[in-house]
Amino acid sequence: MLTEAQVAEFHERGYLEVGRVMSDEHADIMRERLFEVMEDRSQRKAEANRNMLGDPNRVVIQIVNIWEADDLFREHLYNSVMCGIVSQVTDCDTLRVWHDQVQYKPPKVGGPTDWHQDHPYWPIIQPADLVSVWVALDDVDVENGCMWMVPGSHKWGAHKGGTIGTNSADFSPMPDLSQLPAGVDVTPVPMPVKKGHAGIHHCLTWHGSPPNRSDRGRPGIAVHYMPGYTRYEKDPAKTHLVEHNVEVEPGQVLKGKHFPTVMENGVVLSADNVK
Repeated sequence: MLTEAQVAEFHERGYLEVGRVMSDEHADIMRERLFEVMEDRSQRKAEANRNMLGDPNRVVIQIVNIWEADDLFREHLYNSVMCGIVSQVTDCDTLRVWHDQVQYKPPKVGGPTDWHQDHPYWPIIQPADLVSVWVALDDVDVENGCMWMVPGSHKWGAHKGGTIGTNSADFSPMPDLSQLPAGVDVTPVPMPVKKGHAGIHHCLTWHGSPPNRSDRGRPGIAVHYMPGYTRYEKDPAKTHLVEHNVEVEPGQVLKGKHFPTVMENGVVLSADNVK
């Protein structure tokens, strides 16, 4: 569980390194299972499994809803430490999963993930109160492309559809300053995460990760958690990869078998639960 000071730090900065959420041994097993799915050696398929950049010399392998392909990743959604932390920082005792996501950056050719906010890329859900838990399945640091964050940026609202702009020379954010409060500091800071540890961030926090030019890969898994009141909002002009899984009407709470309830009334449920 987080201390009051840690919760306050998250609300002030929009992100937080929260420490260990699994053993190194469990992280090693999950890493191997990740490669099984990524290399199409699993019995089932994820929602998506692709190189986001479409270039063999600049590779970011994105896997969406790996939990649908592997039961170990399904169990991961219900990690009691993770669910407890998200419940604390959202002050909500019911949580569901929007989706999970892997962005794997292989050695040498791992490409960038440009500066952005998450929620504007999720146009079919409201309000913007989601929190992501990103777990490192091996040590992730500046050398192999850890995420960088802009402290306090979650307080500045949605920015140009979520795209911040990226300076390729030094991988700094290039926002439209006219959209920002006067005098804000947009200096980014790294968020390294040790194997088996996690970092969390708000869905409006500016973040990105530079290329991985090291000899080490960057394996990790993010789970995007929704407070229990998150609604499905149909947008005729926009959609999302997982929208075809939605089984509720616009304006209703987003839930169902594709959006698992992992905590209800303060109790963490089990991976056998479909609710």
